[in-house]
Amino acid sequence: MSLSITTIIIIITVIASLYAWNRPDLLQRWMFNPYAVQSRREYHRFITSGFIHQDYLHLFFNMFTLYFFGNMIEQTYAYVYGSTGLILYVVMYLVAIIVSDISTYAKHKNNPNYNSLGASGGVAAVVFSAILYDPTNNIYLFAIIPIPGFILGALFLIYSYQRSKQTRDRINHDAHLWGALFGVAFTVVLNPPVISHFIQEISNFRLF
Repeated sequence: MSLSITTIIIIITVIASLYAWNRPDLLQRWMFNPYAVQSRREYHRFITSGFIHQDYLHLFFNMFTLYFFGNMIEQTYAYVYGSTGLILYVVMYLVAIIVSDISTYAKHKNNPNYNSLGASGGVAAVVFSAILYDPTNNIYLFAIIPIPGFILGALFLIYSYQRSKQTRDRINHDAHLWGALFGVAFTVVLNPPVISHFIQEISNFRLF
């Protein structure tokens, strides 16, 4: 049985993270450091940082989320776009990782002490693409509380925007925000009718 693209991405990410944890020098060279990109032209960090994680919990959360939403979008893209659907899915994921770090680069390019890592930008793009196609499907917050995707998505965008204006924690909220917005833009550009589908779905939605 052949592996799905999503499963392959997860395997590569897990292997890269585990390997980097055992090679601190490599972890340092792969994580996103805007200052190193700006001063030493280490542009590879835009993509390599999306395949390594801070710890097991960080890795598990991102890959767990990607597994469920990624497989759904992978199948949807294959159905809608045929054989090119899988290529488009990979392109969306990889470009989202890069795009989600552009704002971070602009904000921290003169700060040699700033670092970030993780697949959050790519995962956010996949999740929000899924929300456009199935906005009323419940997403379980903390694996317990069911919340319709479009409601949770709106709350996520508001939260990420507010937190992106602060620098008190080490979480790259800019990556979450811009990854999500890129996922929406990419999906709409490829398939404009998805907007009317999204609006119709939420207009017919009844909470109770």
